[in-house]
Formats: sequence, structure tokens, C-alpha cells
Amino acid sequence: MKVYRGDPATWDHGATGSAVAIGVFDGVHRGHRAVFEALHEAAEQSEVVAMTFSTHPDGVVSGAPAPPELTTLGRRLELFAEVGLDATALIDFDSEIMRLSPEEFVERYLVEGLGAKVVAVGEDFRFGHGASGSVDTLRLLGREHGFTIISTPVVTIYGTQVRSSAIRAAIASGGVDLASRMLGRPFEVDGEVVPGDARGRTIGIPTANIAMPPGFVRPAGGVYAVRCTVDGTDYDGVCNVGTRPTFGGGPEIIEVHLLDADIELYGRTMRVAFIDRIRSEQRFDSVDSLITQIENDIDHARVILAP
Repeated sequence: MKVYRGDPATWDHGATGSAVAIGVFDGVHRGHRAVFEALHEAAEQSEVVAMTFSTHPDGVVSGAPAPPELTTLGRRLELFAEVGLDATALIDFDSEIMRLSPEEFVERYLVEGLGAKVVAVGEDFRFGHGASGSVDTLRLLGREHGFTIISTPVVTIYGTQVRSSAIRAAIASGGVDLASRMLGRPFEVDGEVVPGDARGRTIGIPTANIAMPPGFVRPAGGVYAVRCTVDGTDYDGVCNVGTRPTFGGGPEIIEVHLLDADIELYGRTMRVAFIDRIRSEQRFDSVDSLITQIENDIDHARVILAP
């Protein structure tokens, strides 16, 4: 997939122009996919482009930390390709871009940069300095510059609006099943397998410690049924997120036990897809009680993960 970056005056969008969806698209969830589907239907011969940001605009505008990510930038680009987009226009959002008026943003990025013919956004889209531009503003500018606007309504599932913020909240409270329904796929974490204290191996249940990407949303503490991918091979597993209070506690970690597999994992990247939460983390009075519970968790996970 083609990626446009840097000075929009250098972007070679071709003679047919572009059909552009604008947004952060963190998670590339069902609501985002509705925008992309509407754009595909209207694109005709134009290149279909996601205009997104390498850094979350909220972190620049407010000066506070950006919201925790649902997907890394690399994973977002993979998902854009999976839904059939031709290119990504990747904007490095900074204070200079924050100060652009709606008119300046449209002229620089949509008109000069991408030769936009169609632009798709959500119905609550805001842009320009101080979020002064709305969908109506974009529609007026489209008439001036020769592009049309598609505004898609917010998608709802079981009465819940599908938004990145709602998905973050579901994950942080342990509701990975709801998060998966809003995402349209399981919530995933990609991380390198790093050395731990090998305590799991000493009790006959070896685990792989996963290094979380910085700034990534963290699931609520507890035990989960998961599906893991390592170098293209899938494995069922059980994942514990927490501080291991039975062993005195410590920094929060994510550790995975693969079912029916014992392979060397250190230094390799593992994708962990969270399917369902089995229980919250708890402290046990003895290691034997912990082992018994983990064995029960494994049985429970097998039921959840059964074809």
C-alpha cells in the first residue's frame, strides 16, 4: 500500500484524483469500516485513501497525554490494506498543523495534496484550529473546490455507540468480548517475548512474558482465553494480566501459557488476541491452590476456544 508523508505538494495522487476518508481510525473498528465502505461505493476510478495521523491530535491540542492506543501505527496500516484501501496519507500532527484554519487544511491536504474528488467523514467530524470546522464547513469548502462529502452516522451495537473511547473503556474494564464486537475482530496486543523469572516453568506451567507497546491500552487484570500467533502459526492459550499477588505482587505483566505447545519464544514477536475473560486476578493461600485454579482456567479456556 502506498503511503504519502511529508510535504503534500510532493504527493503524486495521479490524474483520477482521490477518494479520501479522514480520521485517527484508532482500532479501525466497525464505525471506521462503515466510512470506508461508503467511500469505496462513491470512489469510482479514484484512488481510495485514508488520511490519518502518526500521533493522536488530542495529545497535541490538549497538551495532556494522548489516549492509549488500540492499534499501533504499523497495525493500522495493515488493517487499512486489509479493507482494500489503496493508500494512506500520514500526517505528523503538530502545533503548526493544529493552527491551520479549516480552509487552509482543506487547500493544503485535500486539494493540493490529494486532488480530492470525494471526502468521507463521520457525522461528528471536526477539524481546523480550535475544532472550528464541521461537516457543514467541509461541505461548503467541497462546493468551492469540486469535491463531494459523505457523512456516515455513528454505528451502534446493542445500544452502544461504536467509538474508540468506548472500546478502550470496555478493554480497561475486562469486557474484551464487547470490545471485539465493536472492533469487528478480537482485541490484539503485539509484543516481544521477553525474559521473566521463569516461575511458571517451575510449577509446570511455562509462560511467555509479553512486552506491551508503550502508550497501548491495557486490559483489566485477570485471566483470559486467548489465541496467539507467532511467525504465522496460531496457538490457543491462557493469558494472565496482573501483578501475581500469590508471589508477593510486583509490576503488572502480561504472561501467556500456550496450550499443547512448548516452543522457544524469547525474542520473537507474539500477537495475542483476547477472546474472553475467564476471571479476575486473585491471591491464593498456597502455590498448590494456584496450580489447581490455573488447571481449571485452562479447561475453561479450551471450552471457550473450541471450534
